[in-house]
Amino acid sequence: MSPQNNTLGIWLMVATAFIFALQDGLSRHLAGEYNVFMIIMIRYWFFASFVIVVAARKAGGIRRAAATKQPLVQAFRGVLLALEVCVMVTAFVVLGLVESHAVFAVYPLLIAALSGPVLGETVGWRRWAAIGIGFVGVLIILQPGYGVFQPAALIPLLAAFMFALYGLLTRYVARQDSAAVSFFWTGTTGAVAMTLIGIWFWEPMAEGDWLWMGLLCMTSAFSHFLLIRAYEVAEASAVQPFAYLQLPFATALGVLVFAETLRANVVIGAGVVVAAGLFTLWRARVKAV
Repeated sequence: MSPQNNTLGIWLMVATAFIFALQDGLSRHLAGEYNVFMIIMIRYWFFASFVIVVAARKAGGIRRAAATKQPLVQAFRGVLLALEVCVMVTAFVVLGLVESHAVFAVYPLLIAALSGPVLGETVGWRRWAAIGIGFVGVLIILQPGYGVFQPAALIPLLAAFMFALYGLLTRYVARQDSAAVSFFWTGTTGAVAMTLIGIWFWEPMAEGDWLWMGLLCMTSAFSHFLLIRAYEVAEASAVQPFAYLQLPFATALGVLVFAETLRANVVIGAGVVVAAGLFTLWRARVKAV
């Protein structure tokens, strides 16, 4: 058991958010040139290899990492996350990093809203108010009343819903399984699912793009390693708010590298969503004390 060090955990989470944003930029570039399913399949091959190596080096090995009393839920979690990644990367290509992340930032509010029906948790009126305000922020971003509404704007919202459900199922299985078991099932079942889908969309990749693909795979594994370390050395409630830094990091990447436009309504709406999300995290921490 690692000693608690919230300062180190926060810096690890900041680094994780930055690498996640870099990973999103690489995914956006590659998915703009090649089929999304193929890109995610290759990424999951590397991710699964990383998960298996980590499991093999721990006490009990792979057998202990795979031991679960709820295999169907664990498998569903893994497949759901893999499909969510496909949806989100599609959003990057269609909408860009800026708007996709602005809408996706609503996922902590969805977790709070769904924690009642899925996990049986109590959600007080303050958090319901924050959830409502957060969705007002999403409407500001989407601007459904101005001009022609883009249905494509719903793609990152679908990804946010899928990721929220994945997060809730992760909390559900944690009642019986360790984080190591959940991590193992996430990587392996996701790789199997993506292979069954992605193998049908294989296409030749230019040599130079294999370098970008290799960097994407390495950042994917390294970001998960940093995330695990952040939760090992610090309290989850202390580091979780800093995960929101992925939004400004991805926004900077979208504007500076991909020449995306930063519209005023997106900035305002994202600010409202993030503020509401931080409030729900704070309320959850207060109730836990």
